[in-house]
Amino acid sequence: MERLQKYMADCGVASRRKSEELILAGEVTVNGVTVRELGTKIDPQKDVVAYRGKAVKPQKKKIYILLNKPEGYVTTARDQFNRPTVIDLIKKDVKERVVPVGRLDYDTSGLLILTNDGDVVYKLTHPKNEVEKVYEAKLFGVPDSDTINLFKRGITIDGRKTRPAKLELLRVDGRFSYCRITIHEGRNRQVRKMCQAARHPVASLRRVAEGNIELGDLKKGSWRYLTDKEIRYLREL
Repeated sequence: MERLQKYMADCGVASRRKSEELILAGEVTVNGVTVRELGTKIDPQKDVVAYRGKAVKPQKKKIYILLNKPEGYVTTARDQFNRPTVIDLIKKDVKERVVPVGRLDYDTSGLLILTNDGDVVYKLTHPKNEVEKVYEAKLFGVPDSDTINLFKRGITIDGRKTRPAKLELLRVDGRFSYCRITIHEGRNRQVRKMCQAARHPVASLRRVAEGNIELGDLKKGSWRYLTDKEIRYLREL
């Protein structure tokens, strides 16, 4: 027996967390019956699971993609406002259904992993694994030592303190500073909110690394398959 949300993730429908939302929204059926209980378990060999009326099955071929997301794209498979999505950037060449691992804001560019491996999605997004996410940020103003220490201690955003983060000042150009920011969480617009709270709003933001996987010199809007070494790293998290 297997939890319904894990089975859906293995089928490439969405991450486990997103699958839970779909279940609660009544968009998933098991043997023709709508299921809204998150604790539901199924027998993958016997039960028929459908999402929005279409039966889903585990993906046989595992796909792992690294995309350099441009600004102006949403990190979803489809958007209610018909804005371009990250899937639009790969769908011409990738026929397998994949999902983005975590999110990058509409106005944020950089490294984004897409896969149909539900276990890898879970490992990268679960807070207990504390996978580092590294960003390069252009900020208004120049952070001083007090601001750097504030990031180390954690900053309260949305009523909750962040885990300790790291801010490194790389260079200053007029009224802007260029910094490297490392966090261990994936909260909504976290880096932007932290910088806003520290009184150094973000002018531009790019993710350059997630764990041991780096963006490198991949051009904006381009993508590549992960190497065998990178895939082994993700599976061993």
